[in-house]
Amino acid sequence: MDYKKLAQEIIADVGGAANVDILSHCMTRLRFNLKDALKADKKALEELDGVMGVVYAGGQYMVILGENLLPVYDAIVHGFDIKTGGAIAENLDGDLKQKEPLTWKNALNKTIGFISSSVTPMIPGLIAGGMLKVALLLVVTFISADYANSPSYQLLSAIADAPFYFMPIFVAYGAATKLGGTQIYAMAAAAALLHGNFTALVTAAKPISLFGLPVNLLSYGTTLLPALLIAIVAYYAEKLLNKIIPNIFKAVFVGMGTIFIAGSLGFLILGPLGNYVGRGIAALFMWLDGTVGALAVGLLAAALPWMVMAGMHTAITPFMPQLISNPGYDSMLRPAFLMHNMAEGGAVLGVTARTKDKIKRSEYLSIAIGCIVAGVTEPAIYGVNLKYKKPMYAVMAGGFAGGLVASFLGVRAYVMGYSNILSLPIFKETAWAAAISILVSIIVAAIVAFVLGIDSKDLEKATEPVKVQVADDAIVAVADGQLLALEDVADEVFSSKMMGDGVAITPESDFIVAPANGRLTTVFPTGHAFGLVRPDGVEILVHIGINTVELQGQGFDVLAKQGDLVRAGQPIVKVDRDTLMQKGYDLTTMIVVTDSKDKQISLKHEGTVKSGTVL
Repeated sequence: MDYKKLAQEIIADVGGAANVDILSHCMTRLRFNLKDALKADKKALEELDGVMGVVYAGGQYMVILGENLLPVYDAIVHGFDIKTGGAIAENLDGDLKQKEPLTWKNALNKTIGFISSSVTPMIPGLIAGGMLKVALLLVVTFISADYANSPSYQLLSAIADAPFYFMPIFVAYGAATKLGGTQIYAMAAAAALLHGNFTALVTAAKPISLFGLPVNLLSYGTTLLPALLIAIVAYYAEKLLNKIIPNIFKAVFVGMGTIFIAGSLGFLILGPLGNYVGRGIAALFMWLDGTVGALAVGLLAAALPWMVMAGMHTAITPFMPQLISNPGYDSMLRPAFLMHNMAEGGAVLGVTARTKDKIKRSEYLSIAIGCIVAGVTEPAIYGVNLKYKKPMYAVMAGGFAGGLVASFLGVRAYVMGYSNILSLPIFKETAWAAAISILVSIIVAAIVAFVLGIDSKDLEKATEPVKVQVADDAIVAVADGQLLALEDVADEVFSSKMMGDGVAITPESDFIVAPANGRLTTVFPTGHAFGLVRPDGVEILVHIGINTVELQGQGFDVLAKQGDLVRAGQPIVKVDRDTLMQKGYDLTTMIVVTDSKDKQISLKHEGTVKSGTVL
């Protein structure tokens, strides 16, 4: 595959390098924070050879590349001037805003988002180090036990251990990048915790102080939270110093003051606090493992497919090295991740057995093998299991069953690694138990997927544009349903007609169609709204549901893009009404004439209509 060409095509389809505010990545996805998300062409991205899917969530365009991720990411970084931080451009509707006031309601989401963004840059390094550890373990176990005493082994072990031991520095970099601070200040302050002077004092185990205050003699290698706290303090210290120090002295005193404040507080308060909280989290996992262990691992494995889709799984991965450092093994997180991946592959095998299409069967079999052997799950999630919906229940069942067995048999991961069958050596003496648990996950998921089958209704394709021609000055119903006067809508913005006059409809069909002939001037990537201008200049807004912008695209499938010429009645958005109504959202859809160009426009506002009926 030509990674450089694919990188160029991806950047072009997200609106060009100038439209990229932040680029990061997780295990299988490029994560774009865009200055103007409306410039991205989701359909074009999905059609690129090598792109497995595109997801828009949390204000990010996530391009799923699987095993092609790192080469493409490297090609983008080396081929384009992509910024790593900065302000996020906001649109008028508010659904793409990256910065919002901290409230009790969003505190958890913002915390998870901050941790996830902070650890994302270091995840590949942790995996690389863990797999090198596995390779060295295999050499010592099966080839030569004496190799463990050789200088070569010691040097290679240092390379393998480096991503873990120096994790605070990498975490500080990610956190500073997320906050928008100067990365080197946070990294330097965090690195002080690992400096030889301090580690020598820790080894000596004699009481020490700083500014007359006692300093806790703790080891901070492989820790996460101390570095996060130091990066936060460094960010705000830098902001404060930039405000109070005259411009002529900033070059000298801002950096010095920042690392002095953050580094000193790191030794006195932040390091110990982060260490204790980290140990508390580890203790919580151990308590769960010791009390409801089997159930906890099973439930986590069952929940992971939804966490992966939301990107939330990266929020708990940093605690894997925390557990491996103390108490020395991970009996919950890695086993749950492994069982989830195996269940994804097993569910695809069940779908493969039910599929009659030989081409799809071959494709699905390849995807299943990718899950099981390589641990790449996105093609299975978005290409098969979520697509057919019912197999997602099989994934949950397989993950839960495998998690239960893994916990009962005492599966423990002792080093970092991938969640696939090739990583069985990371479980050392419990590898046999992990292998049995893997078989349980695959078999249970495959059987449940086969029994549940495929719901063909879930594969409903967008209908062809309505063939009935309507006049260019006509406005039509955007869905089957009951008409409703705009002033009766349960949203003051629309009912007060501050955006314009129009009509509402309670949709009874899944497709929301174009209200008139014209050009799409706005198509929100979240799918909850789109705008159209008729040939005579009249502008129309279609807003699907009330407060549905909160869903950030969940339940909406956008079928057209900004700039398209469309005919009245042509499907623009497909809505998963059942899911949205289960979440409690009012799906009343508004058709608002935002600019009438001084024309007198009268619309029907009562009765039952079919999609495409002239109003």
